[in-house]
Amino acid sequence: MLSCKNNDYNKEENPKKEELEQPTSAYVETVREIEFDSESKVIHSVVALCDNKYQGIAPVPSFLGNGQETKSNLYWGASYGLKTTFKKSLEWNLLRSEFIDSVILERLIFKHKTKNCYLIADAYNGRHIKKATEFLLGSASGKIKDTLVINNQTIGIAGNSELITYQGHNGLMDFNLDKNYETLDGKNRDIIILACYSKYYFEPALKDCKVNNLIWTTGLMAPESYILDSAIKGYLNSESNDEITNRAAESYKKYQKCSFKTAKKLLVSN
Repeated sequence: MLSCKNNDYNKEENPKKEELEQPTSAYVETVREIEFDSESKVIHSVVALCDNKYQGIAPVPSFLGNGQETKSNLYWGASYGLKTTFKKSLEWNLLRSEFIDSVILERLIFKHKTKNCYLIADAYNGRHIKKATEFLLGSASGKIKDTLVINNQTIGIAGNSELITYQGHNGLMDFNLDKNYETLDGKNRDIIILACYSKYYFEPALKDCKVNNLIWTTGLMAPESYILDSAIKGYLNSESNDEITNRAAESYKKYQKCSFKTAKKLLVSN
């Protein structure tokens, strides 16, 4: 299990603030009110790549914890990473993969084989975990909205999507946010936050947002993609929050070899 090591984290190893906050096309807090296909359901997944150097984690083998490399990263290209999990899935087709910039190192676009649903997954450079976190919260509040054209069809992403998910280290253990995330458009968005103690850390940040927390966590955990895969299955079947968390807990129990009771205590909803 990968766990956080916040108390022992040497924050001096972080890059300088100005290096982290340079403007980039991958992070712009803006609302793009462009007409899009509202009939297609969209899930936008944010993955902060595991990074031994720039995140407060218990170190993992270097090939898993290089936050500037997607191919073998623990949360992306490794056995239980998002890219590997959904490429192997019998329910999703990978339409395309593309490099965005130095912050979003890879974007995957999947289409569900039987349902009118797209999964957009962004691999954030591990040193830019703060930008990944701000994008998650900006999208959840509707402050960041965008669109994407796929085969001449325009779909809504970021705050225009129905479900926004996050996987990776809980960056709020390492830094504070100075922005207020308040829902201004009245839209209630669904979210999943798979990171250690995400309920404790993200609940204050989301207190003014109209969000439906399908899954967040109450302790240390391994934020691997079998959890997300199981949760999305229930979500697309219009299951209740409790049914979705039960699916996720069963999956966590299987792969982490723990009891269902332990998994259900860890993975909770509203």
